[in-house]
Amino acid sequence: MSDTPAPVERKRVWATPPNVALCAETDIADPGSRGFVLQIGEAFFHGFVVRKDGLVAGYVDRCPHQGFPLAIDLDQYLIPDGSLILCGWHGAVFEPLTGACVGGPCAGTRLTPWPVEARDGVIRTA
Repeated sequence: MSDTPAPVERKRVWATPPNVALCAETDIADPGSRGFVLQIGEAFFHGFVVRKDGLVAGYVDRCPHQGFPLAIDLDQYLIPDGSLILCGWHGAVFEPLTGACVGGPCAGTRLTPWPVEARDGVIRTA
């Protein structure tokens, strides 16, 4: 018998309420990305925001290929030159501002959008 408690599976949700302040727009480089985990009641939402060419886009942190989170390392959603989002597990690549998969095992699909906006220098859920 072990005194170690069994791991508890966290409930996940796939959407967030509007107008939740996430960070200052300048907290994400251009191009750059940042992951977010939001607690909503007893459940958790996992998403990330990409900033490119002065625009922001948000996505649920879940690859359409196998359902894994995309980043292996914290906040590392983009390839080094910032031109594409990379799933670090199986190499799928996505357009940063549309979420369209342009290569890899899920070509033709897209990331699930997470509505976000930059307003008055703050990135918020929309």
